[in-house]
Amino acid sequence: MAPPERRRRTTQRDIARRAGVSQATVSLVISGGAASAQIAEPTRRAVLAAAEELGYAANVAARSLKGGRNRLLGLYTFESVFPTDQRDFYYPFLLGVEEETARQGYDLLLFCSGGSASGAPGTPGAPGEAGAASASGAPRAERSIYAGGTNRLKIADGCVLLGRNVRREELSALVREDFPFVFVGRREVDDGELSYVAADYVSATAALVAELAGLGHRRILYLRAPEDSEPTRDREEGYRRGLAEAGIAVDEALIRSLADPADLTVERLEGWIDGLGITALLVEPTEDNRLTEALATMSGTERVRFPEDCSLALLGDPPSWTPRSRNWTRFSLPRAQMAGEAVRVLVELLDQETPEPRQLTVPCAFVPGDSVGPVRTVRTGGGRPRT
Repeated sequence: MAPPERRRRTTQRDIARRAGVSQATVSLVISGGAASAQIAEPTRRAVLAAAEELGYAANVAARSLKGGRNRLLGLYTFESVFPTDQRDFYYPFLLGVEEETARQGYDLLLFCSGGSASGAPGTPGAPGEAGAASASGAPRAERSIYAGGTNRLKIADGCVLLGRNVRREELSALVREDFPFVFVGRREVDDGELSYVAADYVSATAALVAELAGLGHRRILYLRAPEDSEPTRDREEGYRRGLAEAGIAVDEALIRSLADPADLTVERLEGWIDGLGITALLVEPTEDNRLTEALATMSGTERVRFPEDCSLALLGDPPSWTPRSRNWTRFSLPRAQMAGEAVRVLVELLDQETPEPRQLTVPCAFVPGDSVGPVRTVRTGGGRPRT
């Protein structure tokens, strides 16, 4: 399939043609200064309407700078990710963006305010976004790049985007208008190609499967997230690849998902061990601590012990980890490195005459932890491995 045609950025000349006025008139209206008062109100409204239709947002800081560059990079988050302390999952991402932005000689502008749920210009909000409610039942404003109908990020030269709950229609709009941005994490849209820096979940998951297979495990259950996101698809691809490389046939019954982490109970895990004969469990962490807390509660009962009764490994970092937490076997995301690479890729795109989308993957690090061990050969009653 041929790549989508790249659209040039809207200029004030384009607005002038659409509104049927001179470019000088457009400049006066867009500037919003005292001189704009001489423009008749109907003309001013026509210019602003044309600007909104064409997706134009004036870069106020860059207007007086040669070449239109203001040495400002943006950081936009699709949900609240700003941490309260260094244990927060997002802290290394934000630190990496800040440090690399300074290293590149740019200033950093944070976009974090709530906005309209109306979505990108001319597009409806995505299902489950518009009109969403908080846990208390009150309406919850969704963040939107295009609040008010225009791209608010254009005050910056380019932007790093971050967050799990993305608005796909807004990513598509950014691609269509050729606004420079890099997403931290693999994200795709149907009508274009975007730049991203992602963790190599495929290789990291395959390596964990190889680790378990090397310890004698053949019945490995993969507990995936219910959403069909790119990171989840990458983890499943790695699971299947790891099994294939170990010479283990894929059993579709060993790929499960849980809509609610509270559903992961001792009884359910005992059923998988006794009924499916699993000896190891790979778990995709959730965005909060409920799943790892359920695992910690389960291991505290002594009914299922990790790794004595079942080996367990996490496919990523727990959302919040302290030295007092269980040291689960896992792979760890190079979060600060990913964020720094995203800034470097963004600056490279800004320096190119005709930038092409770039995708970069960064290796994850294996954390041995204490929840994986060899298969036990002595079994009792229900078929559960015991030492």
